[in-house]
Amino acid sequence: MNIDIKFLEEELVGTTVPQPISGTLSGHAAGEPFDKHAYQFIKDRYVGETFRQYEFLNKLYSDNPRAVSVEDRLGLITTPALAFLLNRGKDATEAWSPTNLFTEKQNDTADILVIHDEFSNLIDVKTFNVARNGQPPNIISAYKVAKMCALMLETGNFTSHDIAYVGITWEIDGGNLKCTNATVKELFKTDPARLYINWAAAMQIQFHVETLDQTYRGSIEQWCKDYLRTFVTQAQERADTMVRKFIKPFEKFLE
Repeated sequence: MNIDIKFLEEELVGTTVPQPISGTLSGHAAGEPFDKHAYQFIKDRYVGETFRQYEFLNKLYSDNPRAVSVEDRLGLITTPALAFLLNRGKDATEAWSPTNLFTEKQNDTADILVIHDEFSNLIDVKTFNVARNGQPPNIISAYKVAKMCALMLETGNFTSHDIAYVGITWEIDGGNLKCTNATVKELFKTDPARLYINWAAAMQIQFHVETLDQTYRGSIEQWCKDYLRTFVTQAQERADTMVRKFIKPFEKFLE
């Protein structure tokens, strides 16, 4: 069963992290200190169960030294959808060794992974500067979510994991960044039809965590079906537009 991290909505507010040494206050540079900050809060609550995604893989492979081949290592996570979300690519998996450990990657699915009662809680931290009115951040690849849903439906496993987001708004406070609001939302509780996919930005799902609706009441299985219906419908509409605008007007010149 998924863990409850709603306590972050109270405990993070008013806390501070140092400003990035680089002086950059946007994107990953601003988000990383709060990501590590939230990680520590969760790690203190779920002792021995909380990892960075790369830490989990390093521990998994180290604890299973007989898994030497790529296939054996990738197979250590037995649930296909979860394996897809957490494993690194084949080349990186093959290159892993006790002296060549994984390090953090920006495109890891989860900033934080909590394994509680054999259930995997994938948690991503997103930050927002209250002084700016920027567009919603990239959250996760819509294609990745589609592939996840397909694997879940194909295997009939809907009880292996959850994906949650911690939204942190912050402001400058002297030499620090201060959390002014924290919100926790779950992906499977939002109506897939209301998710915005920015097809021009690497097919990224984009939203501000605090505005994400949590009105969906269907099962996880139904969520997967509803998401794929939304994804396929939008992809088909985009494909039709591409054909109409960029193929049909020029086909006659190729005859």
